[in-house]
Amino acid sequence: MIPPLFVFSPLAWLDWLFGASVSAVSPAGTGDAQQLATLHAAAFRHGWSAEEFERLLIEHNVVADRVVSSTRLAGFVISRLAADQAEILSIAVAAFHRRRGFARKLLDVHLRRLAAYGINSVFLEVDERNVSACRLYAGFGFREVGRRESYYMDAGKEAGTALVLRRDLA
Repeated sequence: MIPPLFVFSPLAWLDWLFGASVSAVSPAGTGDAQQLATLHAAAFRHGWSAEEFERLLIEHNVVADRVVSSTRLAGFVISRLAADQAEILSIAVAAFHRRRGFARKLLDVHLRRLAAYGINSVFLEVDERNVSACRLYAGFGFREVGRRESYYMDAGKEAGTALVLRRDLA
C-alpha cells in the first residue's frame, strides 16, 4: 500500500484564517465508514450506508482518501481501480468546509495516488447542474467524453444530465 501523501499549499493560510485546523489528506479505512456515510448522506440525495462503505473499503481495488478539520471528517474521495483505469465513485466535502480548498486538496492527492498505482485514465460522472464540481474537474484537466441524459432524477425537478468526464494521468 502507498503511504499517505501530505499536501502543503498556499491555501493553508486560509485554513488558519477561517479557523479550520486541516490535517493532511490521508487514506480512509473501514474505521471511517460511519463518518463517510454521514457525510455522504448530507451531500447526496441517496446516501450510502456505513455498511456499503465498509464493503467498498475492504475491496483490494478501492482507494479512498479523507481530510480532517480539527477532529471531524471534512471530506473524502473514493475510487475503484480496474486494470490501468479508475472511476471516482464519490467525492464530498462537508457543507461547512466548502469553498475552502478541501476538494482541491483531496482530488490532488487522490490523483497522485492513482498515478502511483499505475492508473493511466480516471473517469467520473457529475451532474451538469453542479457548476462548482464541474469547475473543479475542469481545473484538473478532466474533459467530457459522454453524456447520460435524464440520469439524475430529483423529486419535483427536471431530470439532470450526467456528464462523463475523463482525465489521462500518463
